[in-house]
Amino acid sequence: MHQKTAPWYFLLLVILAGESVFILPFVLSRVFRPTVLDAFGLDNVQLGLCFSVYGVVALVSYLFGGPLADKFPPRKLIAMALWLTALGGLVYASFPSYTVLKILYGYWGFTTIFLFWAPMIKATRVWGGNTSQGKAFGFLDGGRGLVGALFGTMGVLIFSLFITSEIAKAGIAESREAFKYVILVSTGIVAFVGFLVWFFMKMDSRIEKEIILDKITISQIKEVLRLPSVWLLMIIILCAYVGYKITDVFSLYAQDVMLYDQVQSAQVGTFLLFIRPVIGVLIGVLADRTQTTFWLMTSFVIAVLGALLFATGLVSASATSLFFISILIVATGVYAARSLYFAVMQRGQIPLVLTGTAVGLISLIGYTPDIFAGPAMGYLLENKPGVRGHQDVFWMLAIFSSIGGLTAWYYHRLYKKGKD
Repeated sequence: MHQKTAPWYFLLLVILAGESVFILPFVLSRVFRPTVLDAFGLDNVQLGLCFSVYGVVALVSYLFGGPLADKFPPRKLIAMALWLTALGGLVYASFPSYTVLKILYGYWGFTTIFLFWAPMIKATRVWGGNTSQGKAFGFLDGGRGLVGALFGTMGVLIFSLFITSEIAKAGIAESREAFKYVILVSTGIVAFVGFLVWFFMKMDSRIEKEIILDKITISQIKEVLRLPSVWLLMIIILCAYVGYKITDVFSLYAQDVMLYDQVQSAQVGTFLLFIRPVIGVLIGVLADRTQTTFWLMTSFVIAVLGALLFATGLVSASATSLFFISILIVATGVYAARSLYFAVMQRGQIPLVLTGTAVGLISLIGYTPDIFAGPAMGYLLENKPGVRGHQDVFWMLAIFSSIGGLTAWYYHRLYKKGKD
């Protein structure tokens, strides 16, 4: 594999694109959930079903989009994905009916995954070269977290500018009008990032030739499936992604168990947004200095320890400082694992030229928590309301992190002698 030749701004563009593409389908509804429900006339279940439609289309897109990334330059696929996603923003800004909204989420599942996901991972691998895989993926995940937090902040600012009355008293028509501007500005930015990627995310023409195949054959797909690292990464990513999904529960835990009000609970969620970039950068730099596989294994161990603090009931309403320390421990483990799981592809002897195909196959299993984690957590929380339900959710985290840790340990043992 080549030495690193892509400049810094190449990675910055990958990071910017990596979060921008998800702003319209996910970040806006995460930041403005009550507004989205009111403006579109939805309840939580209906919004959840929009995400399910996205998840189903995304699952198929992982499989077929992977080989596409090995056939075309990442720059072109990423720019196209951003432009097509932005087109969906224009439909979103017209506040369509529920049926059209579900179709739109299916369309976004296609544009953000089929055209985008594998090229993003491949471009990051190219930037990391022989020596900086940990740094490349750590910066990617941390940087995406920061971009998401900044987009959310900008959205809130725009929203408040267009609300003329007091926010608490704003009617549906007024908040809909204000939210429309948030959608349109976000859409414009996503399209603009597409132009930046198209014109500036260029790499050395020799590397571009090296990383592109004329056609993907069945034998190449079989070659990827014969690699033990591909099967192990399916399990590692599945377990790490369950952990990532479970971090969504912290603001609810703050409200149900710690008895925080809505504003304080939201601040807990914001605290998490800003932990992610710090962990991503630190773990990326650390992993490159030693062994990425060792740090991947360690991150799961940290997640298990943090999960047990919550699962055993040690974190109660009276233990405020322990609550924040425990969040920090869980978040460190979960975000570190998330930053590193694709960084170990080189150690696992996955050929660079087949990155897209490998990512497609790994993601097909690895990202199934998109479909089952939400309902599973919902069931546990509803089944035993209050602290008991939350403890069960953290037992779920402890179990998945233990399986992930054991798999990462085996991966570390298997590829210990490999070069990063």
